[in-house]
Amino acid sequence: MTNRILLLLHPDLEELEAVGPADLLRRAGLDVCMASTTNRLLVTGRNQITLQADALLDDINPDHFDAIIVPGGPGVAALREDGRTASLLKAFSDTGRPVAAICAAPLLLKDGGLLGDADSPAAHFTCREELPMLDCESNFVDGGGIYTSRSAGDAIAFGLGLAARLAGRDKAIEVAETICLSATDVP
Repeated sequence: MTNRILLLLHPDLEELEAVGPADLLRRAGLDVCMASTTNRLLVTGRNQITLQADALLDDINPDHFDAIIVPGGPGVAALREDGRTASLLKAFSDTGRPVAAICAAPLLLKDGGLLGDADSPAAHFTCREELPMLDCESNFVDGGGIYTSRSAGDAIAFGLGLAARLAGRDKAIEVAETICLSATDVP
């Protein structure tokens, strides 16, 4: 079982894609650390909602975490330009730790060399040019340790899918039922 999850908060993120999975994973009993990619604990998303990070990414040791999640949003463009996030995702994957990305964030998986030509990740439809095998139909894609989802509209499915893989299917079903969903809603 995976216990410690690192979830990156970056400026102009899609807030729902961070809050939804963080909430569901915490309900599943996992320790989710929301870490700011900036030098401030307060991170403002694309919809002008300010989220409080638990820590600054620069102040923590990523090796102390069992999995990593990156929400999408327009801020992914800056993460791609910087390059450190793609390298961090690769480091997680290279050591067998799960990597998850939603919306535009799967482009960081591409940048990190984690997606091959035959891979079909889920991502926002605007990513099709760079991800030609894009799965625009699935709300959660399990790529064997690399988990992807399409958009903010899939934040709950993404969170439940991650809960099933990181805390166990029974725990994910239990969480789903607490929010008036059922086992069939757990990808």
